[in-house]
Amino acid sequence: MGSAAPDSARLETGNTLVAKAERLAQVIAAKDVVLLTGATTGIIYVVGKTAHEAGGFHIGISPGSNEREHVELYKLPLDACDTLIYTGFGLKGRNVVLVRSCDIVLFVAGAMGSLNEFTIAHDEGKIIGCLTGTGGVADESEYLLQRFGKRGIAARVFQNEDPEKLIEDCMNAL
Repeated sequence: MGSAAPDSARLETGNTLVAKAERLAQVIAAKDVVLLTGATTGIIYVVGKTAHEAGGFHIGISPGSNEREHVELYKLPLDACDTLIYTGFGLKGRNVVLVRSCDIVLFVAGAMGSLNEFTIAHDEGKIIGCLTGTGGVADESEYLLQRFGKRGIAARVFQNEDPEKLIEDCMNAL
């Protein structure tokens, strides 16, 4: 989960955000796991495409009800996923399906849509990993939890700027 803003994918290779996203994707691809994303643009596209190219299995959860809606209505790519699941639920409905389908919910940067995913993951008691040093929701998760977190929710939140350590912490919690 994270920044789908087109600007985040146009950053030059070597940029800290892109480099961290690519490293996260490589770590995910090296594990015996399935990557689920919102089949979207931006830094999440970078993660999905990099994981896909590194041999990871990437499932995209689309807000559209079919390929035409995915591409024409939502302006989303097709080339980063091994397969797409078309929900027809729009962006916020897709977020619920996506988060509830994950055992571990990872955040890289992220704005309002990611905040929606974060609150769903928190309320669902998920294992949440935040790749810090990427901005947005990932960097503000501690503040969000302290200020707005619900007591008694079983969500476990891990924060780390090192992709390997973040994945290790989340996998160990699983």
